[in-house]
Amino acid sequence: MKKALIILVLVLPFLLIGACWLAGNALTAPVNQAVGNCPSDLVCENVEFPSASQATIKGWFLQGEKGKGAIVLMHGLRNNRVHLLDRIAFLHKAGFSILAFDFQGSSESVGKQLTFGFLESKDAEASVKFIKEKLPTEKIGVLGISMGGAAFLLSKDMPKTDALILEMVYPTMQKAIENRLNLWLFRGADNLSPLLTIQLPMRLGVSVDELRPIDKLSNVKIPLLIIAGENDHHTTLEESKQLFAAANEPKEMWIVPNAEHGDLFKVAPTDYEKRVSTFFQNTLR
Repeated sequence: MKKALIILVLVLPFLLIGACWLAGNALTAPVNQAVGNCPSDLVCENVEFPSASQATIKGWFLQGEKGKGAIVLMHGLRNNRVHLLDRIAFLHKAGFSILAFDFQGSSESVGKQLTFGFLESKDAEASVKFIKEKLPTEKIGVLGISMGGAAFLLSKDMPKTDALILEMVYPTMQKAIENRLNLWLFRGADNLSPLLTIQLPMRLGVSVDELRPIDKLSNVKIPLLIIAGENDHHTTLEESKQLFAAANEPKEMWIVPNAEHGDLFKVAPTDYEKRVSTFFQNTLR
């Protein structure tokens, strides 16, 4: 019994390291799948454009009414533009031109791995450049959901836009990892986070300290709306409040009652449409 216990103590660290390496493989694995044309009730143009992430970015463009502004929609981790269809529909109905695209490693934008906003930040830059070239006289807004918002903030040369909505965006990668370990495993599992964060330089060529969207908010000097879920445990309400505190004016915050991390639009669709549409109408026209 004593011998078995000693062997277990010696082997356990290697088992943990191996399990965390496999978890890293799963978390960074690309999620590629065909999307194709948008639904028949929407008139979309299939578009593609190059990105410094080395991916060719695929997306949909919807022409809106002249002078009403254009909105770039940026999806969350392991999602794609299909998850944005509800937002595409009501924003386009309001007259906005829309660009919805897949980040590298997601859906039809082929990439080697997901990078939690690092390489995706280059796609964010490329998307704004694309819409500006397509609609040079329109004001531009961005709606970034979770990793999509982080990618916009992490852009080395943050694209010049006129309005920004950040939805469920993590303040730091460190906290994002810790929160998920506590949710997926057990309370206190955040102490295992070094076994994941140590992999980032090897996998992505970036350290966890470089994935801190909250540090980039000082560069945002346009109207900002932060949307958070009251019961979000992936990006906690307190973390969203920290983002808000770090942001420049003009800024506003909307906390969606009873909402967890996920699609806040589905939790409060009427209020969501009203608040998001009004924000962009007031800032893009």
